[in-house]
Amino acid sequence: MIEDPAAAEASLDPIRTRILRELVEPASATQLASKVGLPRQKVNYHLKALERHGLVELVEERRKGNVTERVLRATAASYLISPGALASVAPDPRRFSDRFSAFWLLSLASRTVQEMGKLIAGAAVAKKKLASFAIDGEITFRSAAERAAFAEELGVAVTQLVDKYHDGGAAAVAGGGRKHRLVVVLHPALKAPLTQQSAEKDQGND
Repeated sequence: MIEDPAAAEASLDPIRTRILRELVEPASATQLASKVGLPRQKVNYHLKALERHGLVELVEERRKGNVTERVLRATAASYLISPGALASVAPDPRRFSDRFSAFWLLSLASRTVQEMGKLIAGAAVAKKKLASFAIDGEITFRSAAERAAFAEELGVAVTQLVDKYHDGGAAAVAGGGRKHRLVVVLHPALKAPLTQQSAEKDQGND
């Protein structure tokens, strides 16, 4: 999770993004140069910028004649820029609350990314497994009325579960209780590209 604005800026450069992807496996500037189609000196320039922001790390140094070859790798298998990198302009769900607002949903998602990034980092340092749970699926509604009815029933069901299991008393906290965040979202699925839609339609006619 990239929290630092300068690190985020460094990672968004297309060439550096390509280098990070290649460095899932350790490689030297010379090896990378042939893969990304750039001179070794140019690759070294980008590697130093990535290393400065902690996005790549040194694995080993190899002595070849009068030259020391540095082998580096990415510090993570994948990266995600936290909304915290744009803290001053990041969406804040505390500013408004509207269950039917797409912008509020986006604010909640932004907060989830930021908080989960910190929790994952903390769990890694503590060498503990992070307790989390998620459900992902798709549902097709015949009408807007059915979608609204589903949302209403879902809200009632979640509220009943919260009332059943939530313990806001001081005793729960003193006894080792841990507060958890609950976010339930519902939004339209993205439409498939026209070429994919046509292919699926053709397959259905076979």
